[in-house]
Amino acid sequence: MNKSVFLGALTVAGLAAGAAAAATLDDIKARGNLNCGVNTGLVGFAAPDANGNWQGFDVAVCRAVAAAVLGDPQAVEFTPLTGKTRFTALASGEVDMLSRNTTWTLTRDVDLKNTFVGVNYYDGQGFIVPKELGVTSAKELAGATVCIQTGTTTELNLAEFFRVNNMDYEPVPIETNAEAQQQYLAGACDTYTTDASGLAATRASFENPGDHVILPEIISKEPLGPLVRHGDEEWSDIVRWTLNALIAAEELGVTSANVAEMASEPTNNPEINRMLGTEGNLGEMLGLDADWAVNAISAGGNYGELFEKHIGENTPIGLARGLNAQWTDGGLLYAPPFR
Repeated sequence: MNKSVFLGALTVAGLAAGAAAAATLDDIKARGNLNCGVNTGLVGFAAPDANGNWQGFDVAVCRAVAAAVLGDPQAVEFTPLTGKTRFTALASGEVDMLSRNTTWTLTRDVDLKNTFVGVNYYDGQGFIVPKELGVTSAKELAGATVCIQTGTTTELNLAEFFRVNNMDYEPVPIETNAEAQQQYLAGACDTYTTDASGLAATRASFENPGDHVILPEIISKEPLGPLVRHGDEEWSDIVRWTLNALIAAEELGVTSANVAEMASEPTNNPEINRMLGTEGNLGEMLGLDADWAVNAISAGGNYGELFEKHIGENTPIGLARGLNAQWTDGGLLYAPPFR
């Protein structure tokens, strides 16, 4: 191939890739709403309220992205997805993104061709048991029947934990958290295992939460976060930096209460100014309006506000920040610089 033909082919390939990269954002703008895949029902993270409005920590990420892109946190269509159906729905284009307590793994990233844009909850797998069983450690679960959601990382983690500890168990496969709760309370399984945050959310919904104990062992690393399809870098950048804006806003002291005032004129902090669009052109780089981050933070608040509202220690879920504290407070939350 001569040089001119080769360069021409590269140009055509580059234009095609560019067109594909813009597709998701263009589709959302044309449609007027974001399609977001969420849990089928996990109180505190994603569940419809009495009026059918979706609420929760993962739901709030969807709303922040919709606000950043469309200027309206209500412009979201929520699609409840099981552990089995979530990746197919994303790959097929049924949803634009997943915000569904999904663990970032190499296989899901590379083989399933997903792009994880960050972590919004650092978690680990645990076990819940009825207090009356008298079990105080997961290593006392030899021979137990275990409710386990199919299509999740918890299946492999469970098998590996029992194998390493030379124990047998009988899996009771279930599809959704609601089914797991029903089966567990009915005594169909001795224990239910999933992410510890999910166990806390599930226990909070019980009629008598105090009758159930979450065992102390955490048997895995479960970095949970939003994800999009491979091959659309413009869209993955938007979702990634919206999550980063929520995290950085907490660190920088930008809240839902003061963001409008801070955005009205430049502050004495250049990074805040760049993030909120009063300096520089970060919004333009993302293909969004200058106030994209203002809208995202205004939607429900910064990361800390969302955590405390939906799953924090003063909610029925009752989760401490732990690993999900800012890096300045000994946690793992760390947003790259807005510059």
